[in-house]
Amino acid sequence: MTQSTALPPHRTVGDPPTVREPAHVPVAHVVRGGLVEGVHHGSVVVLAADGSVEFQAGDIEAAFYPRSALKPLQAVGLLRAGLPPLDDPSLALVAASHSGEEQHLTAARGILAAGGLTEDELRNVPDLPYDPAVRDEWIRRGLGPTRLAQNCSGKHAAMLLTARARDWRLDDYLDPGHPLQRELAATVEDLTGQGIARVTVDGCGAPLFSVSLLGLTRAAARLATAAPGTEEGRVAHAMREHPEMVSGSGRDVARLVRAVPGLLAKDGFEGVQIAALPDGRAVGVKIADGADRARMPVTAAALAHCGVDAGVLAPFATTPVIGGGAPVGALRAADSLALQAT
Repeated sequence: MTQSTALPPHRTVGDPPTVREPAHVPVAHVVRGGLVEGVHHGSVVVLAADGSVEFQAGDIEAAFYPRSALKPLQAVGLLRAGLPPLDDPSLALVAASHSGEEQHLTAARGILAAGGLTEDELRNVPDLPYDPAVRDEWIRRGLGPTRLAQNCSGKHAAMLLTARARDWRLDDYLDPGHPLQRELAATVEDLTGQGIARVTVDGCGAPLFSVSLLGLTRAAARLATAAPGTEEGRVAHAMREHPEMVSGSGRDVARLVRAVPGLLAKDGFEGVQIAALPDGRAVGVKIADGADRARMPVTAAALAHCGVDAGVLAPFATTPVIGGGAPVGALRAADSLALQAT
């Protein structure tokens, strides 16, 4: 696709990934009473610290949509494009799929205020808060869907602020041909090392770029290993220090980041997860049917290949299957993903 900016000279952008039906494989089992009741298919990649593929299952090279797992890359792109300085919690919100808690709404308002902008100028889709408890309280208060409450409002506020700082048009900042979106596309290609296969519209209304699971995971590793002060390093630091701003209080991704020192992690709709350690070891997960319930058990199995302690991963490795109000089984990663003893 056409780009408005030249990529850094040290990076080579390869061809876009192939558009095909992904060859997913079984990655998670729903076990009830000792029988496999359900199977989730998907793809998994684990990268070693040197960037080589240490483990893979399924199709890691087909084009796919990362959904919100792309936001850390877009946050880097916004910094490169001229996003004015933000404090770390606000920068974490730029990469967030937030829960709609007051801390998230306050930070999003602050990003807008930094550019003399208002919620009315946002172009994301109005929605209720993502977190069920926050949503229920929102409804009890008689509140309806708003653009600020929608889980991508931090990214959209930062897009507007960047456009204002660059004196670009505000009303069509979501157009894929807008200079802002063209610069974000260039950053995605730079960080993944591959061209964009397709461009569509994400749930929030922003352009969504298709890469491969392997390319996305390599980009996560690049952020996780970035030097402090670089755009990549600034985003990674903010996300690590403020995981509740990237997701929400009690969300599984925030708990995982708190449990694994130095971890950088971001989830996305349709069963996508990336996670990377400071030395470059990284994992990427895509659940074929988009089932969120399988995302974290598969991610935990992948992180075991990175050497993360099994005890630390145990709370994330299984989800109880309930029968008659009591556990009768578990949702867990397929045995084919298990770390083999040597």
